Amino acid sequence: PLLDTLKVPYFIIDSSVSEAQLLARLEEFRGRQAALVVRKGGLEYDKKPAYANPFPMSREEVIGRILTAAGDDFVISTTGKASREVFELREGRGEGHDHDFLTVGSMGHSSSIALGIASGVSPEQGLYTAIVAGFLIAFLGGSRVQISGPTAAFATIVAGIVATDGIEGLIAATIIAGILLIFMGLFKLGALIRFVPFTITTGFTAGIAVTLTIGQLKDFFGLTYPPGTATVETTEKLAALAGNFSTVTGQACLVGVVCLAVLFLWPRVTERVPSSLMALLAGIALVSGLGLDVSTIGDLYVIDSALPTFHMPHLSLELFRDQFANGVTIAILAAIESLLSCVVADSMISGHHRANMELVAQGVGNIASVLFGGIPATGAIARTAANVKAGGRTPIAGMVHALVLIAVLAFLMPYAELIPMPTIAAILLYVAYGMSGWRNFAHLCRTASKGAVATLLLTFVLTIVFDLVVAIGVGMLITVVLFMKMVSEETEVKGWKYYCDENSEVTHLRELPKSVRVYEINGPMFFGMTERIADISVKDFTRYLIIRMRGVPSLDATGMNALENLYDYCHAHGVSLIFSHVNEQPMKTMRRAGFVELVGEEHFRSCIDDAIAHARELVGEEAPATNG
Repeated sequence: PLLDTLKVPYFIIDSSVSEAQLLARLEEFRGRQAALVVRKGGLEYDKKPAYANPFPMSREEVIGRILTAAGDDFVISTTGKASREVFELREGRGEGHDHDFLTVGSMGHSSSIALGIASGVSPEQGLYTAIVAGFLIAFLGGSRVQISGPTAAFATIVAGIVATDGIEGLIAATIIAGILLIFMGLFKLGALIRFVPFTITTGFTAGIAVTLTIGQLKDFFGLTYPPGTATVETTEKLAALAGNFSTVTGQACLVGVVCLAVLFLWPRVTERVPSSLMALLAGIALVSGLGLDVSTIGDLYVIDSALPTFHMPHLSLELFRDQFANGVTIAILAAIESLLSCVVADSMISGHHRANMELVAQGVGNIASVLFGGIPATGAIARTAANVKAGGRTPIAGMVHALVLIAVLAFLMPYAELIPMPTIAAILLYVAYGMSGWRNFAHLCRTASKGAVATLLLTFVLTIVFDLVVAIGVGMLITVVLFMKMVSEETEVKGWKYYCDENSEVTHLRELPKSVRVYEINGPMFFGMTERIADISVKDFTRYLIIRMRGVPSLDATGMNALENLYDYCHAHGVSLIFSHVNEQPMKTMRRAGFVELVGEEHFRSCIDDAIAHARELVGEEAPATNG
């Protein structure tokens, strides 16, 4: 179905396709846009399967023949091990050949400088982060290709901490986050990331993108704020923008617009040279070449090209206590962003990351980063994707990326003072556009349920107005409530209908004694549906009540309490309970609660027919034949 949406012809290869059929189909599609899909097992011709080998060739020869015949006219999509082999052979490299690191390094250089400034620290601190955290996370991490460093997701959070609590506060919060990340990995909590719904990640990511955008408009338009203007919270930034927009500078707008155009249009020319690097060069050329009166990094910061050095800050227990909430925020965001980046990288190389090891590496990298003058770091999706496209296949690529940035810091950092601030703003606006995921946001608004859309929008707004922890906390709470409501609506309790007409057209009827009544429960029995147990009723002549539970996969403590109340109700009316087909988990819960002993082991039967037969024996009736 996915290929059908591409509106292109495609050809699926599996083990039944002969060499002649393959080559004939490739020739048929030559010169046209088409997709070649290799099913799992479709290339395993050297594995001696049970059926005849259709290709008298080895795996490598098959892949080589496919690539030779397909050329560049095909998108090759595969599954399993074959995917990695076809991708690597198509790109002209094998396992472990990492090259073109200069492309990734130049991309990391420009973005690290920009994100350092956006985070409220000096430009070189962004590079320190990419060097120290990037190297350690690549060395220790659970992903083979992930590139870590400062990210746009952290920029507004870090800037807020620096503005209110200073660098010492940021260091304390990041150390707390690092310790939390290490413990999350050691206690194997990496798998919990899958429980964060797509609506929440989309909502807070778009909210962070909007917050980042608002923060860059001042430099993009060249605005001037009066001394003492508060610009920590997003609402304060909006108020400052509205109150001082009359100070807009035309020359700054010109530089910003040109650089933004370069960022969006340059990838159409080539992707070998990052558009952010070209934007930097364009901005410097405009300001220096035309003599424009535009603020540059050198006007606002003292550039330091020294290598990162270890610094032990003066920290106190009180400072750690005050920064605990910020540390939790950084840890949550670092975990989510890094593991999402790992998932994206896995899809590109058909690999599989180790989530828990990645969390430990993120923790170590973040602690080391702030101790060497950096800021919080996490997996950078854009740089990771660039690494994969440039040929990175092992952690060596991430470590080489960090070493390249050391060379950039030592030799090129003095020239960073020439970079115009509108250029930095344009780069960050471009980053915000890329991370916003507006297409996913719009798609969810059009297609998701009302509850999911409400969660998406609320998470989005809370991220902008308050902070990430509040947004994720409220979003998760709403999601859990909506999920429980949905599951409870799927759970039903219904009694069997009774037909007195022997000639009824309804088939598969079972004949029951008058004193036996049957109810079926379908769906999980948890605190969201227990009131439905109260719908079960008995007649004056009822002596045995059969509860059929084959459709109940789970039972919690509240559901158990509801069954105990049902037992008390039946006992008061002289009715005995019989249970049919109780599944494993509910049975364990009943045994722990002593309910099986209370009801009687003999009253738990394996199937409905056995339960009915048992009820007949108890009322002293002979088992008649079943109708239908």
